[in-house]
Amino acid sequence: MKGLAGRRGRGLPKGARLECVDNTGAKVVEIIAVRNWHGTHRRYPRAGIADLVIVSVKKGTPEMRRQVLHAVIVRSRSPIHRADGTRLQFEDNAAVITTETGEIKGSQIKGPVAKEAAERWPRIAAASSIIV
Repeated sequence: MKGLAGRRGRGLPKGARLECVDNTGAKVVEIIAVRNWHGTHRRYPRAGIADLVIVSVKKGTPEMRRQVLHAVIVRSRSPIHRADGTRLQFEDNAAVITTETGEIKGSQIKGPVAKEAAERWPRIAAASSIIV
């Protein structure tokens, strides 16, 4: 069992609405595509924690609404299994708006961030207050 990094569940399909937990002005975003998704025929793209997704802003300030942006998922209701055997599940689905390379657009992140997302995206780890 060497080399297993745990199993990340992919519980958020295309069309799922997420809470935006940074201070960019967006409140609710909807997944419209998943970057680097290699699925199978007629299967919806799905995303999990630490995945880069393309989102559309549904609720927020008038300047942010109806924009198409990149985001990283930092919390998910579906449980993820870590390599040490623990299981982690959050109360809500949440994302942080970023650029294509993972630079966050806001300056702070509200609430906890999963350790998997913080390890993969160092800018998110620097701006987050709690890493679980």
